[in-house]
Amino acid sequence: MVKSVLLKIKKIAIIFSVILTVLISFCFVAGMGDQDWLSWGNKCLAQSFDASSDVKLKKWELVLTDDSFIRMRKVYQNGKQEYFSFFLQKLDDIDYVGTVSNGTLQLKAKGDDIIVQTYNDKKGNVDSMAMVLSIPVKNMDPERLDSLRNALNYFKTKGL
Repeated sequence: MVKSVLLKIKKIAIIFSVILTVLISFCFVAGMGDQDWLSWGNKCLAQSFDASSDVKLKKWELVLTDDSFIRMRKVYQNGKQEYFSFFLQKLDDIDYVGTVSNGTLQLKAKGDDIIVQTYNDKKGNVDSMAMVLSIPVKNMDPERLDSLRNALNYFKTKGL
């Protein structure tokens, strides 16, 4: 009895196409991962922070960490330092006040959940808590603001 080679070729072609489809699907990522969100959030914050809003500001640091914290440090020309730390799982709301060219990003906590520390202040070193972290920003168009909001919300829900 003679068997057709055509059926064997069809089976091989089908198996090969399924394997190829699976391999190609691994090339595409469904969404952004932790490092992608972290990189984008830090890039957005660094590019948008408006250091010119305070002429006495000597240097600053604004960081989104992989353990869902926003940390901001301001060092002034007179040596005074302000340090803010905010655990994003305590984030209640994000507001923006201003125009596209400059404004203030307000991160609101559920309670007094934002750590505020001052060093080398004439009034003494003070540790306190706040409900709002106000970050002066520039060039914050609506798309960038929405994207930053998505990044912060990603880290807010990450540990839940």
